[in-house]
Amino acid sequence: MAIYSIRDLEKLTGIKAHTIRIWEQRYGMVKPARTDTNIRYYTDENLRLLFNIALLNRHGYKISKLAKMTPEEIAARVADIAENNGSQNAQIDALTLAMIDLDEATFDRIFSTYTLENGFERTMVELVYPFLDKLNVLWLTNSVSPAHEKFIGHLIRRKLMCAIDNEPAETSRESATFLLYLPDDESQELTLLFMHYLLRNRHQRVVYLGHRISLSDLEDATQPLRPDFVFTILQEPIPRHPIQGYLDSVAKVVFPSQLLLTGAQLFVNPVKLPSNARVLNGLQDTIQFLDALTLRQRGSKTTSVGDLQSAVGSAQ
Repeated sequence: MAIYSIRDLEKLTGIKAHTIRIWEQRYGMVKPARTDTNIRYYTDENLRLLFNIALLNRHGYKISKLAKMTPEEIAARVADIAENNGSQNAQIDALTLAMIDLDEATFDRIFSTYTLENGFERTMVELVYPFLDKLNVLWLTNSVSPAHEKFIGHLIRRKLMCAIDNEPAETSRESATFLLYLPDDESQELTLLFMHYLLRNRHQRVVYLGHRISLSDLEDATQPLRPDFVFTILQEPIPRHPIQGYLDSVAKVVFPSQLLLTGAQLFVNPVKLPSNARVLNGLQDTIQFLDALTLRQRGSKTTSVGDLQSAVGSAQ
């Protein structure tokens, strides 16, 4: 059984510790247990109840009314809302609880329902990425364990792999070739897989190298392939490499391909972009870039990919 401090509950649910204490003192809700030395702590049961109370409160239920309901009645009302309400906050809360409970069935139900109603791409952008942002905060504050992170990361990875496989691999001669890779010690595999899906969905050719790719490995792939674009993520510091030196080396290795870059390291460090490099500022900028490229391909089938590179670059 996991135990939580009131600060853990605050980080997990978004409800202020002061509010939790008022609910406890005034209404007798979410009562903590105590250790032998009289230190207050909360259990998984407290956490689930607090999530449910918060969800019902956001849907108009007064705390005074909820205080008179049993946990079973509260859970039943929450289940009814979950079935008939697709609000983003409610679904993110439900995913958080599924992660804490290591509940694959609930995760799959939430993900599948949202995908059926909104499509896979919107599910990733509107549901999964906000959830991952929340998970990152919980991880940094030690509110969730590595086991929780690995459990949910594995489930999302499976969804991405399945979605990629469901997209046709065939491309037209107007399609651009993208090579995707991550450098050593870069952990953003889920985002790289999502980029793979976005490209396949837009009928671009994708060569996916994955993570832990050295400069020599990258050169071995790019020299015979000559991709139109090389995409990578620089979220973590690169061991033994200043960011500027690494950028210059990668740009030289992949030339004349256009190097597409995203990640925090490009913004926390002052960098001078090589002539064949471009920064994509986050997920929305990346999607806009891909949509602009795809639109130009459809509108001008006689235009070379080199011309498309220039056109997309000048349009942003």
